[in-house]
Amino acid sequence: MNESINQAIRARLAEAKDILIASHVRPDGDAVGALLGMGLALRQSGKPVQMVLADGVPSSFKHLEGAEHIQTGIAGTFDTFITVDCADFKRTGKPFESLDRPDINIDHHVTNERFGKINLIEGEEVATSAILTNHLPRWGFQITRPIAAALLTGIITDTLGFRTSNVTPESMRQAARLMESGVDMPELYMRGLVRRSYPATRYWGAGLSRLERKNGMVWGTLTIDDRKAAGYSGNDDADLINIIASIEGFKVGMIFVEQSDHRVKISWRALEPGIDVSPIAKAFGGGGHAAAAGADVEGTLAEVQMNVLRKTQETLRL
Repeated sequence: MNESINQAIRARLAEAKDILIASHVRPDGDAVGALLGMGLALRQSGKPVQMVLADGVPSSFKHLEGAEHIQTGIAGTFDTFITVDCADFKRTGKPFESLDRPDINIDHHVTNERFGKINLIEGEEVATSAILTNHLPRWGFQITRPIAAALLTGIITDTLGFRTSNVTPESMRQAARLMESGVDMPELYMRGLVRRSYPATRYWGAGLSRLERKNGMVWGTLTIDDRKAAGYSGNDDADLINIIASIEGFKVGMIFVEQSDHRVKISWRALEPGIDVSPIAKAFGGGGHAAAAGADVEGTLAEVQMNVLRKTQETLRL
């Protein structure tokens, strides 16, 4: 089946004249990496491309070549619309609310709703950037150093530096092939996963000071006031969930991040083998994988937290 999908995508890209590529709101490394990898490959082939992220590029990824060309809104016309690393079309954000479903939907989330006209969904892959690492050459594109840096960033960040349970020997081979283009993997690792700004580190401190635990669950909370006090400009958790996911003795880790629009962003991490957090996220309108999932829920921080903790406990029978 994938071969027929590959042929359909290759044909669609060959006939495309003006292309729009998007990923999800609050973009992570794989959203940015897949967007840039796809966008730079198409530009390199001579295609006019708009790369759009509703929330812009996080500071951790602005060093990637081509990041300066990513816009926060659509400008001009296009005849081909592509989404990458987005399981739910609504998660592309406000700039895309009036658009029809995309021509091509490329993703690795098992909860993907297959909303594209052509859907390349490979849930066994560690990142959407890994899918593109395999398929871009099959579609006739060369993976040059800037493209490789973007794709490797996506793989590194979505696997937490090759530490997630879905990493396979093939994941390592993908990284090796990308490194052969001349990219500096240790530097990409440091920029994507380790280095943090002073405001982001202060923001972490607020979340860590508010850790709670119950029945095999451990979670942190970040409020709007925490963000303002720290001087942190993002509306995410600055990857604090990765610290929570490293705490021993629990089955599930979570982070609740209060948003300014009467919503709360939640991230889940399975801390033991065999636990699948994706159905919980799906129940709240989100999605993801067995080991990692997320959702964006309307309501006050207190009520969302209460509902999510109860549902998590019930679903996993903690």
